[in-house]
Amino acid sequence: MKIITLGNPILREKARPVSEINGELKTLIEKMADLMYRVKGLGLAANQVGIPERFFIMDIAQKEGKPLLEVYINPEIISAEGETEYDEGCLSIPGYYAKVDRFSRLFIRAYDLEGKEFERELTGLHAIAFQHEYDHLEGILFIDRLSPLKRELFKKWWKKNAPSSK
Repeated sequence: MKIITLGNPILREKARPVSEINGELKTLIEKMADLMYRVKGLGLAANQVGIPERFFIMDIAQKEGKPLLEVYINPEIISAEGETEYDEGCLSIPGYYAKVDRFSRLFIRAYDLEGKEFERELTGLHAIAFQHEYDHLEGILFIDRLSPLKRELFKKWWKKNAPSSK
C-alpha cells in the first residue's frame, strides 16, 4: 500500500459509499493506519491509497504522544460554524503547506468499525483534520481552497517539486 500523489485521477473522484463493514475493510484500515503512522500523518483517506470509498482515519492525539486512531465510515457533516485558519499539508502533496480557511466547529455523523452510527461535535484541530479528510472523499484537495494567486504559486512549486520530477 502506498500514498497516491497529486496527478492521479482517483484523488479527484467523489468516493462511493461503503456498502459493507467487514473483515476486508478492517484489514484495509489496519494497513492504512500502519502507513499513516509510518509517514507521520494526522489523517488518511481511502482514495489516497487508491480505494475510491467513503472512509478515512485520523489520529490527532498522536501529536500529544497519546495515539488514538479514529475511523470514520460514510461520514457526513451535519452542520458547521465559526471560522479558523490552519497551515495545512497533505500526504498526497508532499512538502507543501499553506494556510486554509476552515470551519472551527463541526457536528458530524459517521459509522465506526462495528457498523454503529455515531454523532460527534469536533472543534480545533479535530474539526480541521476532519474537513481535510472529508474533502478527499469529495475529490477536493486543500490546494483547491487557496486563493487564485496562491494556487498559481503552488502550480509553479509543484512543477519543480512533484515526486515524479526528481
